[in-house]
Amino acid sequence: MRDDAGMVVMSGRAVNRATLARQLLVERAEVGAVEAVGRLAGMQGQEAKHPYVGLWSRVAGFKEDDLDRAVEGREVVRATLFRGTLHLVTAEDYLRFRTTVAPVLEAGLRMLKERAEGMEPAKVVAAAERILAKEPLTFTEVRDALQREFPEVNERALGFCTRMLVPLVMYPTGVRWGWPANARFTPADAWLGKKLHAKQEQAELVIRYLQAFGPATPADFQTWSGLSKAKPVFDSLDLEVFTDDNGKPLYDVPDAPRPDPDTAVPVRFLPEFDNLLLAHAKRERIIADEHRPAVFTKNLRVKATYTVDGLVAGLWTMTTKRGVATLTLTPFGRLPKRDQAALEREGTALLGFLEPDAKAVEVVTGG
Repeated sequence: MRDDAGMVVMSGRAVNRATLARQLLVERAEVGAVEAVGRLAGMQGQEAKHPYVGLWSRVAGFKEDDLDRAVEGREVVRATLFRGTLHLVTAEDYLRFRTTVAPVLEAGLRMLKERAEGMEPAKVVAAAERILAKEPLTFTEVRDALQREFPEVNERALGFCTRMLVPLVMYPTGVRWGWPANARFTPADAWLGKKLHAKQEQAELVIRYLQAFGPATPADFQTWSGLSKAKPVFDSLDLEVFTDDNGKPLYDVPDAPRPDPDTAVPVRFLPEFDNLLLAHAKRERIIADEHRPAVFTKNLRVKATYTVDGLVAGLWTMTTKRGVATLTLTPFGRLPKRDQAALEREGTALLGFLEPDAKAVEVVTGG
C-alpha cells in the first residue's frame, strides 16, 4: 500500500516482522556465536548471563560453551559502549566503533555534577591507564588505587571517569556465564592486541544499526547508540524510505529482510535488558504501551519477557528449589491453549539450558 505521496506504507505488523527477522527471532539462525553477536550489532550485557539466554533464543543449537570459547578466544568482549552501558560485542566491532561512541561516554561525566569537583579527567585517565597496565583489576581496586593518588576527589567520580574514558574490557575468569559479578577490567588494546580505530564512523554504525533493528528513524538510532544529531547522517546515506501507519518516515538499508506481515513467528523467551526492547525511541513494534510499566521498572531494570505472535505477552522468572527448576510465566492477558502449550515446550527447553543439572523442571503460570 502507498500513501498519497506514493510512499510505501509499512503497517505495524510489517515493521514488527522486519525487526524480528533482523533479530533472528523469526527462526533460529544457523550461525556461530560470533557471527550472531555481530549480526545483532551487540547485545546488552548489564549482567553476564543475559546474552547467553538471548543467543539461546536466536541461534540454532546454541550451547553455553559456544560463547565461552568466543570470549576466551578474544573474538567477543564485554565492555562499556552504546548508551554508556555494558554490551557484549564482537572484538572487531569494539575496535571499530569505540571511538565513534566516545562523545557519548565523555558526555556521561556530566552526570557526576558536584561529585566531580576538583577532578581533572585527563590526569585520572593517565593514572588509570598506568595502574591497569600492571594487571586486571576490579573497579573497587581501581577506585582505591586512584583515591590514593587523588585523595581530594570523590572516589565514585574517579571510578566513573575511568569507566567512561578509558577503553577497557571485562577480564573473563572461566566461571559460569564468563564473568563474576565483581569482574576485573583490563585495557582493550592489550587484551585484543590491536589499537582502536581512530576515526569516527557514524554512517557505518547507522547502517549496522538498521541491519540489526530496522526499519527505523534517526530518533531510534539515537536511543540505541546514545549519539545525537543523527538525521543528517541518515540523509547522507542511500537508504530506502517508507512510512508507518501514522505517516512518519522509516529508513532502511536496501534489500534488507522484510517478511510478509502474515509470517508466522514462534514464541520466544527474552532475557532481562534485551536490546529488542531498548533499541527504539517508540517501542510499540514489540510491546504495547499499556504493558511497558510492567516491564520497565522505576529503578531502571528491564524484566525478562516472552513474546507471542511477535509481541511481548508476559514476564518470566526462574527459581530452583530442592533440585527442581521452575519457570513461572506471568501473562498480560488470556493465552489461547495453543500458545500456552508452545510456551511450555519452549520454557521446558529453556530450563534445560539454564539448569542442566536440575532433577526436574516445570513451567507454571502465575497471577
